[in-house]
Amino acid sequence: MQETEAPRAERESDAMIEARRNLEVCNACRYCESYCAVFPAMAMRREFSTGDLTHLANLCHGCKGCYHACQYAPPHAFGINLPATFSTIRQESYATYAWPAGMGGAFERNGTLVSLLAALGVALVLILTAALQDPTVLYSAQRGEGAFFRVIPLWLMMGIAGITFGYAIIAMAIGGVRYWRGTGGSGGAPLAAAPVADAAVDIVTLRNLGGGGHGCNDVDDSFAMQKRWLHQAMFGGFMLCFAATTVGAIYHNIFGWHSPYDFLSLPVQLGTWGGVFLCIGTAGLIRLKIVTDPVPVAKQVLGGEYAMLLLLFLVSATGLLLLAVRHTGAMGVMLAIHLGLVLALFVALPYSKMVHGVYRGLALLRNAQEKRRTAG
Repeated sequence: MQETEAPRAERESDAMIEARRNLEVCNACRYCESYCAVFPAMAMRREFSTGDLTHLANLCHGCKGCYHACQYAPPHAFGINLPATFSTIRQESYATYAWPAGMGGAFERNGTLVSLLAALGVALVLILTAALQDPTVLYSAQRGEGAFFRVIPLWLMMGIAGITFGYAIIAMAIGGVRYWRGTGGSGGAPLAAAPVADAAVDIVTLRNLGGGGHGCNDVDDSFAMQKRWLHQAMFGGFMLCFAATTVGAIYHNIFGWHSPYDFLSLPVQLGTWGGVFLCIGTAGLIRLKIVTDPVPVAKQVLGGEYAMLLLLFLVSATGLLLLAVRHTGAMGVMLAIHLGLVLALFVALPYSKMVHGVYRGLALLRNAQEKRRTAG
């Protein structure tokens, strides 16, 4: 009798099987118990379901401290390599819990698709801009209030941005709910303010990127804080750019003040510094991936990670270039390129490593609940 293939949710990947084998050794050793949030959470369990493994993988911040401290790491016969194994499981979780499911599978480990999206986004906005706009307007200097909207109509700009960003938020929210349920959620206990506050502090400070307190093993077995600083620069830059967009929307819709705004205005300053920090963070993280020890790295996920970091860098860099040329004839083309890259970013958000911000935040929340429940 032919065996029926198990559904994806019930079928364990090779990475899941390898992670369970690794954690059984780690649970017996306990040498790394104080290194990060993963090992105390591991010690609370005697057996590891697929939900537990996904939770622990997303709780891992990839500091690599456990790999460099492990007596059973390669070339030992046990070959314990949790950073690489957990990285693969994290990437699988982005596809497993994605909405719609087919989109997650298409983006899984696929940096080429992210790159194509960026190219298509730029091409689409450029074609629409050229089709709808008089060349004498598109390639001439535009000054004064509403200069951007004379190149790309407000309805088109808001329509494209609103649809793609709205889609990204809905898809990430549904993915987050699926992840929370699939990994066991809060174990039936209601959410309380204290663990939410604990998780929020961990998220904002990136405390777990400090490894065991001395920093991460970014390149080799020496400790450094550069990965934490670069992540903070990227996260802070992203939030500053979001704040700039929010303040600009308030200026436009409530006060009737239309862009482009003065260089010293609040939206421009928030966006400028956000772009600078994003460029520093993404470029620095790309460099770290190039020079780091390749053994504790899951090579199959690198393409997508490089592509997403490069896309973020290009979004921030073209935003800064747009600021520099906004009073020249190059503004129209640069505006179209920047909006095309933003469009690609929004579409890719729910299916790329950027969604780890949602899943890792939920993992930290579940971990905070478990710690308080155990302590109580």
